[in-house]
Amino acid sequence: MSNSPKSKVAVFVGSSRPGSINRKFAKALGKLGAAKLDFQLVEVDDLPFFDPERENNVPASVQRMKEAVAASDAVLFVTPEYNRGVPAVLKNALDWGTRPWGTNVWDGKLASVTGTSPGVIGTAVAQHQMRTMLTAVGALVLGQPEVYLAYKPELIDEDGNITDEQTATFLQSYLDKLALFAGRLSVRDAQRQTQAA
Repeated sequence: MSNSPKSKVAVFVGSSRPGSINRKFAKALGKLGAAKLDFQLVEVDDLPFFDPERENNVPASVQRMKEAVAASDAVLFVTPEYNRGVPAVLKNALDWGTRPWGTNVWDGKLASVTGTSPGVIGTAVAQHQMRTMLTAVGALVLGQPEVYLAYKPELIDEDGNITDEQTATFLQSYLDKLALFAGRLSVRDAQRQTQAA
């Protein structure tokens, strides 16, 4: 058993709806990966729409979000797909995270994207868009494995457990890889800070 500290993961869910299947999925992932990852949900529905006129007087909600990302070892986006695209709340959070100029909180941050929907391709199109945008803002995007989960009501039980063993095993391997890379980058950053001191 490893004595390594858990990596902190800032989790962004693209739906604020209490009954959201993606919020349910995010919580199930947090439970499944709890041995190695410490999931911290970052609320984004209180962020004002991004406006360049406001970036030199950053709203408190934006500052809170940016501090949560800065304090994390990785970020995880759990996105629904609306009309073949990313929900506005996630794009808005991404934009605010890059401003003001020179304070891009995504730059160099490990990021992963997943999501679920009742459709057979999960949220594949929205995930592709999200990865493209994350790459553009300098995030280090975890490319594999990709998780395009077709949601079924019985997939997650009332206690937040993944009920299908094969799916749970696959998701565990996904979370293990996220933990592996988050740990490596955390060590790298610690070494750089030591060298700079």
